[in-house]
Amino acid sequence: MKFTCLLLFLSFLSCYETTRNCTDYKTGNYESEVIIDGKVFKSKFKRTETLQIEVYNNKIDSTQIRWINDCEVVFKTIKPKNMAEQKDIHLKILTTTDSSYTFEYSYVGETKKQKGIAYKIESN
Repeated sequence: MKFTCLLLFLSFLSCYETTRNCTDYKTGNYESEVIIDGKVFKSKFKRTETLQIEVYNNKIDSTQIRWINDCEVVFKTIKPKNMAEQKDIHLKILTTTDSSYTFEYSYVGETKKQKGIAYKIESN
């Protein structure tokens, strides 16, 4: 009986599939939230085919975009002001909904990852 219940449980788990319609999020206007050490950081950004322009704390950052595949992208700061901005950032879309995506990101080559969520917004 326990074996049958286990098989039934596992069959339900195998039916669960996360949605990843990443191409829906290659361009557009977004708001994002990232929690680092218990503190929420919010920003707004506009993404085109080749650029992302982000506003955070009333500062504007511009990055070049290179898509690795439909769900992974590398950002390179256009005019880095310090050593940290010279490092490229790798972002991977983990799941999508009709109006948002969950992502993880890190500096290229580093294993420590942060997670966040981006919400698609109407352009102004």
